[in-house]
Amino acid sequence: MTYCVAVRVNAGLVMLSDTRTNAGVDNIGRFRKTFTYEKPGERAVAIMCSGNLSVTQEVKTTISRAIKDNLEGVDCETVLNCRTIHRAAQIVGDTMKEVQGRMQQKLGMSSSSLAANMIMCGQRKGGKLRLYLIYSDGNFIEGSADTPFFQIGEHKYGKPILDRIITPETSLEDAAKAVCVSMDSTLRSNLSVGMPLDLTVIAKDDLGFRMRRRIYPEDEEFGRISAQWGETLRRGFESLPSVLD
Repeated sequence: MTYCVAVRVNAGLVMLSDTRTNAGVDNIGRFRKTFTYEKPGERAVAIMCSGNLSVTQEVKTTISRAIKDNLEGVDCETVLNCRTIHRAAQIVGDTMKEVQGRMQQKLGMSSSSLAANMIMCGQRKGGKLRLYLIYSDGNFIEGSADTPFFQIGEHKYGKPILDRIITPETSLEDAAKAVCVSMDSTLRSNLSVGMPLDLTVIAKDDLGFRMRRRIYPEDEEFGRISAQWGETLRRGFESLPSVLD
């Protein structure tokens, strides 16, 4: 299992993912689930993955290979040179469908065992901030003012804080705090989600990454957020009126 969350506010995009991958209770691995692609001053794109690891890694490799080939003079469309971010989402979705098709044909695996989901977001020069949820079938939906965040993986524990806090007007700083609290709630309630974490931030019109930070278990700032959030919840709970009076 995994947990990835991406938030789009007017000020930018904030993404946070864990790195734990379970293949049984005695076989726990760590794999990066956020991948970033950048052409400074022109475009920044981030992709987050959950689901079948062989599928998502092959999709990531295929996308990266196309970018490398293009830099070496091969005429091919990539997430960094396509016309729009919407088209980039189509490329990711099409690539995932192609990868699943090859694996089904070669290995005889069922479509359900190859299921994967991705979140893709970014901005190009002259364009708006974009946020997409790409389903296993390759189709996708775009975030909006009514849907300012997407989650994939083990999402239920971290959703309440996002529902209460995130609006288009939320600051980039508050959005970053909200995803950290969302992840902390998930870490405490589900052992299949684990550190280290990857925090990624794209500020509006920066056309690059303001932050790409790995958060380890001993991270003091994340530890303070976790401790203060827990204490705030306890104080709030104690102040509630009794229902037995």
